[in-house]
Amino acid sequence: MVFCQSFCVTDTMYGENIDVDLVDGGSEIDVTNENRERFVQLYVDYKLSKSVEKQFTAFCRGFHLVCGGPALTLFRPEELEMLVCGSVELDMTEFEQATKYANGYTKDTTVIKWLWEFLYSLSGKDLRRFLEYVTGSDRVPIKGLGDLGIVIQKNEGDSERLPTALTCFSRLLLPEYATQEKMRQKLLTAMDNGKGFGLA
Repeated sequence: MVFCQSFCVTDTMYGENIDVDLVDGGSEIDVTNENRERFVQLYVDYKLSKSVEKQFTAFCRGFHLVCGGPALTLFRPEELEMLVCGSVELDMTEFEQATKYANGYTKDTTVIKWLWEFLYSLSGKDLRRFLEYVTGSDRVPIKGLGDLGIVIQKNEGDSERLPTALTCFSRLLLPEYATQEKMRQKLLTAMDNGKGFGLA
């Protein structure tokens, strides 16, 4: 009467709602003040373990197939997370120093200076969007942004075209825009609309 809840939860599978008993006959057992802790334990276990068991087992099998062996036991959990997810550090100085330029651009070209001012002003989330636009991934390599090595290449003079990214080569084709604001707007538009068919 208090919780209006039984030991049965509704989950979504392939777009359809299904009822899942947390214990045998759970739909017949009401949650009360006396058994609410048991309900929470079962619910958390279901959400974090049982509901994803099939997917996690497949992931685990694939992971061990690729990365298995005695070397895996040498990692601490934090190191393994970094291996799978990449670094969380966004060191812009390293990133700028590791970046190369082509087709007439140098680090002293005006539009390149504007670009770095723009990138330094971005939040971590927006910087990750830029990385995803240029490289196809928002993940930072284990050794940091200095190991990314993108190339910024001149793509004609002032233009109404958007910047183009060759994600396979981590290459940004950037027109030599006439103003900093124009470059900023074109780059933001490209970042906002750069997804589709795996191409940027």
